[in-house]
Amino acid sequence: MRTTIVGSGLIGRSWAVSFARAGHDVRLWDRDPKAPRAALEFAASVLPELAANGLLDGQEPAEVLARLQPVDALDEALAGTDHVQESTAEIVESKRAVFTDLDRLAPPQAVIASSTSAILPSRFMDHVAGRGRCLVCHPINPPYLVPAVEVCPSPWTAPETVEKAAAFMRGCGQQPLVMKREIDGFIMNRMQGALLDEAFRLVADGIADVEDVDIGIREGLALRWSFIGPFETIDLNAPGGVRDYAQRYQHIYSGIAAELAGRRADWSGPLMDEVEGQRAARLSRDDLAQRQIWRDRRLMALAAHKRAAARDIGE
Repeated sequence: MRTTIVGSGLIGRSWAVSFARAGHDVRLWDRDPKAPRAALEFAASVLPELAANGLLDGQEPAEVLARLQPVDALDEALAGTDHVQESTAEIVESKRAVFTDLDRLAPPQAVIASSTSAILPSRFMDHVAGRGRCLVCHPINPPYLVPAVEVCPSPWTAPETVEKAAAFMRGCGQQPLVMKREIDGFIMNRMQGALLDEAFRLVADGIADVEDVDIGIREGLALRWSFIGPFETIDLNAPGGVRDYAQRYQHIYSGIAAELAGRRADWSGPLMDEVEGQRAARLSRDDLAQRQIWRDRRLMALAAHKRAAARDIGE
């Protein structure tokens, strides 16, 4: 199967690794002719570590790398492709122009997906003739390590396009969240936003420091959330399951909601000065890039553990 990456930056290059690992021939294109080559260099740097963690399904790094091909012309990148993954800048008008070109140049059978994290598909897909084959497939970065991907249709996306895109993602080792309709923030940003709003509020109200909040997630909730979700968590946290949990504890959460009454902390000004200052005291701003590499290595180890656990229990 042939796939095309349009926009070969941070997200596009990660998708390229996922698709190539799954056995697909991947063509990479970008308006910046240097970006596809840089993406190739990135892939060459991470593939040996993926192999060392057992995340290449027994393949050799060179074997996967050989499936990646930088291409200078967009029409050449799209020729004969089956799946297009657009990962260009988060600018509505820019995406509208890109999707005009993609719909014109991609073969009729190709699915055209956007990696957008915040723009509703209806805002930049409505004008194209083939809008029925267009949708959003939004990953959590980096998708070659974090399998969740939101499959979000526009109002005009054909049901078979959603099914085809979800099946393609599963074939690449991703775990699609198939949405019934579009909504601002999709699913993951809405859930993450609710958590971040409360995290900022707790610091703003002087309830806890930044590190205390991080400990609560890192050493608390995230340990369960790394292998079960919030609904399964509460289903297992009461003798009678999810209904029993709601009957026992809903009053706590309804009381918190009434107390907040829509009040949110502003993620800027003095509060951001405080949050950034506390984070900088723990991690120099000069060390952010190195810490990101450390994070990705920890994600590799976690991904390897989860794969092994899934094999052990036959999932």
